[in-house]
Amino acid sequence: MLSVFTKTARSKALQANSRVALRYLQASKLSTLQLPPVPTAHATKETEPYFTSTYINGQHYKSDATEWFDVYDPATDIVVAKVPQSTDAELNQAIETAEKAFQSYKNLSIMKRLTLTFNYVELLKKNTDRLAATIVYEQGKSWSAAIADVQRGIQCAEHATTVTKETEGFSLEVSNDMTSHTIREPIGVIGSIMPFNFPVMIPLWTIPYIIATGNTTVIKPSEMCPGTGAILAEIAKEAGVPDGVINIVHGKAPTVNKIVSDPRIKAVTFVGGNNAGKYVYTEATKNGKRAQVNLGAKNHVVVLPDADKQTLLKGVVAGAFSSTGQVCLSTDILFLVGEARKFIPDIVETVKALETKPGFQDGDFGPLVTKQSLERLEAVIQDAVDQGAEVLVDGRGKKPAGFEDGYFIGPTLLRNVKKGMRCVDEELFGPIFTIVEADSLDETIDYCNNNEFGNSVAVFTNSGPAANRFAKAINIGQVGINVPIPIPLAQFGFTSNKASFLGDLHFYGPSAFKFLTQAKTITTSWKGIDYK
Repeated sequence: MLSVFTKTARSKALQANSRVALRYLQASKLSTLQLPPVPTAHATKETEPYFTSTYINGQHYKSDATEWFDVYDPATDIVVAKVPQSTDAELNQAIETAEKAFQSYKNLSIMKRLTLTFNYVELLKKNTDRLAATIVYEQGKSWSAAIADVQRGIQCAEHATTVTKETEGFSLEVSNDMTSHTIREPIGVIGSIMPFNFPVMIPLWTIPYIIATGNTTVIKPSEMCPGTGAILAEIAKEAGVPDGVINIVHGKAPTVNKIVSDPRIKAVTFVGGNNAGKYVYTEATKNGKRAQVNLGAKNHVVVLPDADKQTLLKGVVAGAFSSTGQVCLSTDILFLVGEARKFIPDIVETVKALETKPGFQDGDFGPLVTKQSLERLEAVIQDAVDQGAEVLVDGRGKKPAGFEDGYFIGPTLLRNVKKGMRCVDEELFGPIFTIVEADSLDETIDYCNNNEFGNSVAVFTNSGPAANRFAKAINIGQVGINVPIPIPLAQFGFTSNKASFLGDLHFYGPSAFKFLTQAKTITTSWKGIDYK
């Protein structure tokens, strides 16, 4: 819980800022904020919305914004928070603060930064429930999915502690009395634009690596679920990370435009939709920035007749319905090859048994993030029905008792789908699973390879040769064999390809250290001295 800052405390904070920062904050109407208590239940009509804080130079402030967006509890359709469109002055101040902090933070020894990273990991673990509760409240995930969101992020934070190994240099005596050695140095202010679906894990794809490598950052959380950003920044302060290293701003297009265009920001990370991601990459690189951009996907699962039934059924649930299907690696098309169609009755019964519940009640999955998402998915199902698809399980109108206003849709299973239907052509991002019957493994390989996206693909089989042939023939960057969502552990890094990724260096893992640092080679000559 944040302490309430007194006028004296605020005055001391202002004195620590630059002269420009002091003028800005004195001239604005900013007031210090206290974060709300950790939620333990869903919102009711009596719920008083809280103001999402802007975090600059180690302090939480209420924005001086004239435009605020509503944040809803997806389980109840009740406004729980207000998130600002950060003003131009606030955006400038966050970037200026990060740039100033970089000048000193980059000189902090790697061992001290390593200590800060270890501290951050331990405090993230202690705050797991707090972060998960905020995810459930603002984003709608089930409790278990929210906990998993945090834990996967912590794994990345733990990997960031390998900074001494991952950024080690190389030295060689290139001539008599001459040595060349290469070191890796931080690059500066990193701008990060975050999505709604993993409001802790994806920020932790970058924050701990930024702390470890000596960079600073300005982060824009999703306006749909912004609360965890402030908590992650506060935890960094408690870990000892200097003020100004982590800064949080908010908003929509104006904030994105500032991040991709401001010359003080040296690199941009983005996870989100295709159109926005392509714009971010184009504008960022046009302005001379490094960029790593994760985009959309259309992920497939191929099932051979010899697949283990129980492994497959668990994979169906995990791949299509975890986190309400709002996962960029979510599997929404299932290819049943030949006699694998025998699994359809068991798949139907498994999907029917899934329970949609409010997050704090922790069913198999929770509501969608927005009312617009619900309306879109219902329209996608109707489009399939209108074009002849068979609805094996229909989740429309399935609302938990007492939560009729929430953005709930039950598990849905469609058969006889084909190209031209929205459920086949679009990324679904919801709890909808579609079945396609195929004649051969080669047919499915060709289909997946011709898919424009390259996030993930999976095959279920007990045949090692068939699995190996599939893995070698497929041109998608992340392959699962009897694993429905093959997201790599932090030690490997994300390896999506094709239209699912723009950039040269991926998120987290070893490539994260390279993305956040640049090489410098120093060649030294000390001529021999005769001491006789």
